[in-house]
Amino acid sequence: MKDFVHLHVHSEYSLLDGYAPTKAIAARASELGMDSIALTDHGVMYGAMEFYDAAKKAGIKPIIGMEAYIAPGSRSDAMTKGSKNYYHLLLLAKNEVGYRNLVRLTTRAHLDGMGKGIFARPRIDRELLEQYHEGLIVTSSCIAGEVIQKVQDQQRKAAIETAAYYRDLFGENYFLELQLHDNTPELEGINDELVRIGRELGIPLVATNDTHFIRAEDQQTQHMVMAMGMNLTYQEFCAKDFAMDASYHIMSGEEMWQKFKRYGTDALENTRRIADMTNLKLDFGRVQLPEFDIPAGHDAASYLKLVCEEGLMKRCNGAPPDHYMRRLEDELDVINATGFPDYMLIVWDYVKYARSRGIPCLPRGSAGASLVLYSLEITDVDPVENKLLFERFLSRERLEMPDIDTDFADSRRGEILDYIAGKYGRENVAQIITYGTLGAKAALRDMGRVLGVPLNEVDQVAKLIPPLPVGTTISQALEKVPELKQIYETQPHLRDLIDKAKKVEGRMRSVGTHACGVVVSRTPLEDIVPLQRTTKDEHAVMAAFEGPTLAKMGLLKMDILGLTNLSVVAEALKYIEQTTGESMWLSDIPTNDPKVFASLSRGETKNVFQLESTGMTRYLMQLKPTRVDDLYAMVALYRPGRLSRSRFTLRIRITPRRLSICIRFSSRSWKIPMA
Repeated sequence: MKDFVHLHVHSEYSLLDGYAPTKAIAARASELGMDSIALTDHGVMYGAMEFYDAAKKAGIKPIIGMEAYIAPGSRSDAMTKGSKNYYHLLLLAKNEVGYRNLVRLTTRAHLDGMGKGIFARPRIDRELLEQYHEGLIVTSSCIAGEVIQKVQDQQRKAAIETAAYYRDLFGENYFLELQLHDNTPELEGINDELVRIGRELGIPLVATNDTHFIRAEDQQTQHMVMAMGMNLTYQEFCAKDFAMDASYHIMSGEEMWQKFKRYGTDALENTRRIADMTNLKLDFGRVQLPEFDIPAGHDAASYLKLVCEEGLMKRCNGAPPDHYMRRLEDELDVINATGFPDYMLIVWDYVKYARSRGIPCLPRGSAGASLVLYSLEITDVDPVENKLLFERFLSRERLEMPDIDTDFADSRRGEILDYIAGKYGRENVAQIITYGTLGAKAALRDMGRVLGVPLNEVDQVAKLIPPLPVGTTISQALEKVPELKQIYETQPHLRDLIDKAKKVEGRMRSVGTHACGVVVSRTPLEDIVPLQRTTKDEHAVMAAFEGPTLAKMGLLKMDILGLTNLSVVAEALKYIEQTTGESMWLSDIPTNDPKVFASLSRGETKNVFQLESTGMTRYLMQLKPTRVDDLYAMVALYRPGRLSRSRFTLRIRITPRRLSICIRFSSRSWKIPMA
């Protein structure tokens, strides 16, 4: 077996340009007997952590990198049509220092060098490279690289000057990259010139394959993914000669040695040399919370206990029952044992700020089960009275951060974000990215457009994908929906559509900004994770790793959601005060108003959160609720996740004065009468 390491590899995170999932890249390297492989997506590091984990699990050394866009002048220069706005440059992290510098370069490329319009690319420049070059291995990249472009344009002197600049900056960490692809015959002449330049300047060579998909048979699907990104049909895409040939897959070492043997062994052996030069170990450990200002004489645990005891005294009119005090002590013991007293204080602080500013604020989810949060006035639900289990929120066995999902009036959510950024440092706070993938229906519709299938026929197929359970795949729908299966078996052109859509289903398509996620760090985020502008506000910044990845890295992730309903309620309370002179707060709204229950019983549920669906409205009209407990039961029983489970059925029988429930799971059933 010939030793070879792939150093130029694109994944699906090179959005609609690469087709290879990161896990498949690691698995393919293992299958080929390779012990190392790199990830070098276009201008981003989106897949870096996922790839790192996947490679480690496969027993492969992960080499984290990026194919950067570098401006010919300054990264701040305008990008215009007809101009050479950027070259490619391959960057690989040798170690943790190199990883940090790669993060900084990616961040500055997006924040300073992005530009606007269809020509926009996240660009770095020489100034940034000179500032952040330590710990990086650099190659001249593909045919779009600066040295190669000058060779191709017959500017040999400029090519030599460029190569010499990078050699002088990076020393032994700079390589001239040789590539060979069947659809780019000019690479042979370019490579010959690169060999000569390498000899003249003493720059080593390295052989790479510009991989964008895993196997040769993925070629057609790769073309269709690119056609999606360019908003072209497959025929239009092929006519424009954008297509990559089959050589752009992850080849075996034997194939690469056979392909590049004309250049001797150095360029091939240098792939091993570079792999051995890299030694990146990422170990972020437990959560490193931002520093919270604690009064003198206290640590986080003692101060949390103090404010909780004061809050519980207030809640219980100065005389909390003994069982409340015992539960508070038990919860505080668990919070201290799991290391989260600072986190409770941080949430308490910004909720207190919101309420002091009259910003409507309500937590939801398992946070309602904590007496600590009730004492801190983060929640207004008494977990003791309502028999809620604290263990659903936090336990000693749970190591991950508990969720305290907090809703704010969407019209004033920005004030909360500004407060958090001002308190902990704007450089330490960011929103969070989300990656948009092709779901079943989106895959069918996008593939239908690429294949030129009439829209009405695509709609006919897409509408047969069941909405529940959420995330139903095309394959699952084929098993469950007889009409879809019949179409698949009787209409060849729609069968082809479905088969091709299945190949792109679940692949990355776009990025967005998380609706509520905020990440807070003890140190500047730019030193830890790549940052870029949010998708809706060019002045706001988001971390370019998803929330679960940030949490694994030890960063504090908080959910601060802007809710329209709270803004509506706030305006209603404001109107009440203006017209009656009576000031009200959310907690002042009674939960036993018979007029409200009468309204719900008439089916007046429009715009009422979780009560406005057709099925829920029908059941409420049958139930005719008279107390808030009836609503608790209906919401808990009707949630889609419960109703859509396989082998699980729920029957609700409602009479004017009685609600009875029959639950069946597998061969067992239970009848639950409810008063």
